[in-house]
Amino acid sequence: MNVPITSLRGVGTWIAAQLKNLGIETVADMLLHLPTRYEDRTQLLSLGELQAGAPALFAGTLQNVEIKAGKKSSLLCLLNDGTGAIVLRFFHFSPAQIKQLQIGSVLHCFGEVRDGYYGLECVHPEYHILSDANPAPEIAQHLSPIYPTTGKVSQKLLRGLVQQALDFHPLPEKLPAFLLQQQQLMPLMQAINFLHQPPKNTPLAALGTGQHPAQRRLAFEELLAHHLSLRSLRHRVELAQAPILANSQLLIPQLLNNLAFTLTGAQQRVFQEIQQDLQLTRPMQRLLQGDVGSGKTIVAALSALQAIEAGYQVAIMSPTELLSEQHLQVFSHWLTPLGIKISGLSSSLRKTQRVKALEEIASGDCQIAIGTHSLFQETVNFAKLGLIIVDEQHRFGVHQRLALRNKGLQSGQSPHQLIMTATPIPRTLAMSVYADLDTSIIDELPKGRTPIQTVVIPSARRGEIIERIRHACLEGRQAYWVCTLIDESEVMQYEAAANTAEMLRETLPELRIGLVHGKLKSKDKAEQMQAFKERELDVLVATTVIEVGVDVPNASLMVIENAERLGLAQLHQLRGRVGRGAVNSFCVLLYQFPLSETAKSRLATLRETCDGFLIAQRDLELRGPGEMLGTRQTGVFTLKVADLQRDQALLHEVQQVAEHLLINYPENCEILIQRWLKRGLDYGEV
Repeated sequence: MNVPITSLRGVGTWIAAQLKNLGIETVADMLLHLPTRYEDRTQLLSLGELQAGAPALFAGTLQNVEIKAGKKSSLLCLLNDGTGAIVLRFFHFSPAQIKQLQIGSVLHCFGEVRDGYYGLECVHPEYHILSDANPAPEIAQHLSPIYPTTGKVSQKLLRGLVQQALDFHPLPEKLPAFLLQQQQLMPLMQAINFLHQPPKNTPLAALGTGQHPAQRRLAFEELLAHHLSLRSLRHRVELAQAPILANSQLLIPQLLNNLAFTLTGAQQRVFQEIQQDLQLTRPMQRLLQGDVGSGKTIVAALSALQAIEAGYQVAIMSPTELLSEQHLQVFSHWLTPLGIKISGLSSSLRKTQRVKALEEIASGDCQIAIGTHSLFQETVNFAKLGLIIVDEQHRFGVHQRLALRNKGLQSGQSPHQLIMTATPIPRTLAMSVYADLDTSIIDELPKGRTPIQTVVIPSARRGEIIERIRHACLEGRQAYWVCTLIDESEVMQYEAAANTAEMLRETLPELRIGLVHGKLKSKDKAEQMQAFKERELDVLVATTVIEVGVDVPNASLMVIENAERLGLAQLHQLRGRVGRGAVNSFCVLLYQFPLSETAKSRLATLRETCDGFLIAQRDLELRGPGEMLGTRQTGVFTLKVADLQRDQALLHEVQQVAEHLLINYPENCEILIQRWLKRGLDYGEV
């Protein structure tokens, strides 16, 4: 039902623009713009019935009005109805308001009741002064919905528009009656009507948990729409044409023979899966998961060689310049001896270097282009792009990834895509968010790796840690010291890291201290990292720019300051910079008092396990899927009603119902997808 929102009375150009900011463009969007909470205005309570800790509707006569002087003056109004009394407190008030509030006036009020200095009180309640011209408002017959909104769209306006939408045209039911009965789901419009206007006496607690049958009905349909969209995407990908990247077995054996290590069984298995995909006529869409340090990069290099041998180019996109530089170094070290031409493309290149790199990519002389978001700028044109490798995909916005994919659309063919992540995806999310992708998992660490021992220590004991660093470095080992801040500005992070580096230089004059942060030029970052890798530095002080991709086997000690301020996934990534050699490795999580319960839980999880999948599951429970996948900013996977953690029990039934609809009711599937996702299909193709 794509009836524009301007079809409703009172919605002109300006209001339509404000509603669009809320994601409301059609009448259907209005119906699916559901309340986040409710207020109970269905009972007018006597003052003697009021209890602290709950919002309430009440009335009484003003007995006293006074301004209480203090650090911040407040207006106090004593209300009484014969059964009890309550104080109304206003911190913000005007002379006109004081003049209106006359002793003897009768007030109808709504607000949160709490314990105060003089007994029960209510701070800044909504109130109506009753008179012949202003009679008491009617008591609501249903719970009052509170909608997500902006400062320019009032609750009153939204409630009026929802009521119009409910009367205007119902959303058509697209789930067959027997499926509703089988899954014990109420009809669609019954659920929508209930959630916009819950009858009085509906327990607020039942709605607050999100598990009311009406909410379950809409959550089921929303998850179904997402699953159908992913199935549709998979079908569209299977219909698309891709270049056949046949493996001639010339370069790959050479690289394997040149390596100083042998592939693990998991790496070999995963590469075989990719090899087979690349030789098909449909585009590969494969998600490569591997815990920190599991060896995804060599698998990516082998995959790139297969594309190059078939005569195609490869694009490798990384989220940060530091990781891009690391990839450039590693790929150059492995592949340049095989005669492969590699170009790095970053924002720090000089103009002449950039022009040369662009010419080499456009002509096909460059076989592998490695960069950050620079790769998808309009000036970058590939001669024959056959494979896209995206590292840490969830850090890129969907439009950025789509732009890179579109550069490979040539002669009706789409490039193959390999998506890598060191953030393991819990099964719940994989079923829901990546159902259109084939998944490969490297579930084995390279031989010789030792488990990392993690300790949690208060910052007050940092002196002990500094001595531990002195001892370890004098024995020939190396250490990281990571500085984190709540303030995400590069200036603040730089200052914290610079101050820490200076403190360590003064305290440990016998050691060589390096510094890496976001304000350094790429060339200077690379020089510092190379010096650390070649053991010309003992300690590297850094901001979180070293979170991914940094590989220094001799580094065996990681100190993370203010660890309580970081999420589980980021802490796990940082910890993964050590434990890459045979020597025992340690990660020290320094924290500041006081710790929140969430922070305690995070740090305890890191101390107890190094298993990335267990950590990812716990991260999902603590932060939710939007933040974990990095999609809060991109709008890829935002759910209106469903919650992947809460509603994971529905996923199995959703898959079965989706299968049935695709076979027997294909015309309904597209309507469900458009109802809930709008542009979701375009995003998923990335």
